[in-house]
Amino acid sequence: MTPEIARALQTGAGLLSAGRPTEAVALLSGVVRAQPRLADARRLHGLALHAIGHLEAAEQELKAASTLDKKAPVLMVELAATQLALGRDADAEKALRAALARDRRYVPAAGALARLLISKGRAADALKVTLPLAASGDDPVALSIHAEALRALNRLDESIAVSRRIADRPGADPVALHNLAVSLVDAERYDEAGATLDQLIAKGGQSPETARLRGRAVQGLGRYDEAERSFREALRRKPDMAPAHRDLADLIWMRTGSVAAASETLDAAIRLSPGDPALRIVKSKLLDFAGETEAAYEAILPVVSRPDADPYADISAAQIIMMKDAERGRLHAERALARSPGDPMILAVSAEASLAAGLPDEAARRAQILREQSPHDQQAICLLATAWRMMGDPRYGELCDYDAFVKPWRLDTPPGWPTLDAWLADMTVALNGLHNLEAHPIGQSLRQGTQTSQSLDRSEDPVIRGLFDAIRGPIQRHIEMLGRGRDPLRSRATGRFRVNGSWSVRLKPGGRHVNHMHPRGWLSTACYIALPDAIETGREGWIGFGEPGVPTQAPLPAEHWVKPEPGLLVLFPSYMWHGTVPFGGDQPRLTCAFDVLPA
Repeated sequence: MTPEIARALQTGAGLLSAGRPTEAVALLSGVVRAQPRLADARRLHGLALHAIGHLEAAEQELKAASTLDKKAPVLMVELAATQLALGRDADAEKALRAALARDRRYVPAAGALARLLISKGRAADALKVTLPLAASGDDPVALSIHAEALRALNRLDESIAVSRRIADRPGADPVALHNLAVSLVDAERYDEAGATLDQLIAKGGQSPETARLRGRAVQGLGRYDEAERSFREALRRKPDMAPAHRDLADLIWMRTGSVAAASETLDAAIRLSPGDPALRIVKSKLLDFAGETEAAYEAILPVVSRPDADPYADISAAQIIMMKDAERGRLHAERALARSPGDPMILAVSAEASLAAGLPDEAARRAQILREQSPHDQQAICLLATAWRMMGDPRYGELCDYDAFVKPWRLDTPPGWPTLDAWLADMTVALNGLHNLEAHPIGQSLRQGTQTSQSLDRSEDPVIRGLFDAIRGPIQRHIEMLGRGRDPLRSRATGRFRVNGSWSVRLKPGGRHVNHMHPRGWLSTACYIALPDAIETGREGWIGFGEPGVPTQAPLPAEHWVKPEPGLLVLFPSYMWHGTVPFGGDQPRLTCAFDVLPA
């Protein structure tokens, strides 16, 4: 390399660092013409092209650089970043794995690959990438990525342990405390999360993300005024922060039941940034779950009509409109899938849109891809079963054998109570004390009711703790009844189990659960605490199985019903569609629910 070329490369790198990529491209293109086999020149030229948005050309330059220099893993990481920007996720994954082949301990490649896999719903694959780094060293960046993979797998106690190991290091970065708080909030250990965040704030942690996280923690503790102030503080620091807008709008909606009140701050942000897809997705979901479907679709349209539309905006539009217009819903889903073909959420919604359009073969193919990515994904199994039902495939009956797989059990009487009825009476009082909101949460199945904000297994109330004594025996008996088999349900049975999440729902008269399934469960439940007299009228308030929560070309009715009774625990596969019939009268319907996973 001549001194002139070396100076030109140094100048080009300086221009890039100074945020002057157009000038860098002009300079470096001459260097590349003069020295086409110089890896550093091709690399810098590719980075500069990426910076000005010439992604296809950038990809070609970075490919050339990585071919000329077959040892440096950073070249493959930079190539992957460009491929991700182009929506070529599969190519990016190959590039990142090639980087690790060059240096299996190269943390930037492992981190980028793990986060890509997590975003694709492949957290188990991400853990395989991070585990060797976490096991072989004490690098805080590698450990942080490992904790993220554990969190994505819902192995929250392990994620907390790793995050705490990083945060407890002398001179730990404030980000480590923030990441620990994230895991604590996800695990609903809100008291510990709040204390960690207070410690972070005392050390100068003033980021909008920290303010938002604190809002989530205190909301979980029922301190709603304080939570609202924290969300507003996050938005004061970052006015276009869509997750904070979502949290604030959801909280105000649940406290007031008013779309106008919940939308006020969000609408102001949209007026300032009308083309921001993330903000419009938040608004459309709020409207949709409030029952204003037409307004929800109108809210998202401005950002899906553009050629460069965000695929998640198109997916939101598909979910909203497919109930009324199957073809338009499928159009939105297909556009999103073309931009991001391996994304699990987009694949799932595109399968739903195919069902709505009367294309079960297409839906089945997409559900099979999801199952290949994540064999225990209950949504994938559910969509596949629905497609088989539409096709008349006998495998549907094997998956959805209601007589064999759905069973009501009587709860055991918890220790300390003379009868089950006595505990149910105390439990009714205890749970009613937790239902202090006005409206259903955004994104959940209930309508016209409320849901508790913290898992019941975090409660120290002995009455609520009694629930877990009451359910242990019925769950064990149910698993023994199922036995072993090769199907997606029984093949996972180990004889042992753990409860994953637990919550209470109080439906108002007229309330219901829309048909849904539980994507991260194995067995799911409905546990009845106190019921309205309307249960005796027809099937009001009953739980039904089999009616899809997505439209189908020919409506598919429920195929199995269970009549609720106080003290009854219904257990069923998480992949089964289930919902409740609205009920009349003037009495609420009080239940608990949770998922069960093999241990």
